[in-house]
Amino acid sequence: MDEVVRSNREAWEKASTKHVLEYDDLLEEARSDARLFEREAELLRPLLDSRPTVVHFQSGHGLDDVALVKAGAHQVVGVDYSSVAAGAAQRRAVELGLSCRYVVAEVPGVPVKDGCADLVYTGKGALIWMRDIAAWARDAARVLRPGGHLFVYEAHPAVPLWTWDEDEPRIRPDRSYFAPSHINDTFPANGAQEWQWNLGQIVTAVVAAGLEIKTLEEYAEPFWRPADGHNAAAWSGRLPNSYALLARRP
Repeated sequence: MDEVVRSNREAWEKASTKHVLEYDDLLEEARSDARLFEREAELLRPLLDSRPTVVHFQSGHGLDDVALVKAGAHQVVGVDYSSVAAGAAQRRAVELGLSCRYVVAEVPGVPVKDGCADLVYTGKGALIWMRDIAAWARDAARVLRPGGHLFVYEAHPAVPLWTWDEDEPRIRPDRSYFAPSHINDTFPANGAQEWQWNLGQIVTAVVAAGLEIKTLEEYAEPFWRPADGHNAAAWSGRLPNSYALLARRP
């Protein structure tokens, strides 16, 4: 593990203490209100109806895993390089009696068998931690059975450009859509180096890994808004803030 990855991991471990401090609230949300976004559920419904085995790359607090099981997944294996996040997610799954288990590991390099999953699920702040998008895509393809699917629901690659001004959307003068990375000093990054992959690079990596793209959609709505109610003009419907990608292994 090189110094950048090590530093990012330390930042994510620190941020993940939030999942422990707010454990009871997250447990209640998992029990009563954990659900996929409406468009996620629509795109994944045909797959979840078949009760797939899911591997979730960078599973974080694990609420998406709860939602996947509630929506029909037979079981979910969550992979996250934060032992704090994975430990809290496993404890919640046990308390709720859900078929979720967690592995502490770096992505790519997921320690599961080749061809073990019907669905690889990832996103919502995951790809910014990938310094090699081609290796990530190859790992997803390796994990999938023939006929299995990769699903990504993620912040749009243009999002690092938008300011959080409330009066009108603006582009940050210190960011570029084509920059390889940037330093994010806001929570939960805490000074971590976030990697930037434009949409062309992501699509090319997925195709080069041998997967067939079935759906690629862009959305104006961000997948996350701050709890303090701040409402940036960049989220008002004029700019791309998230996207979904569904690809199939032939």
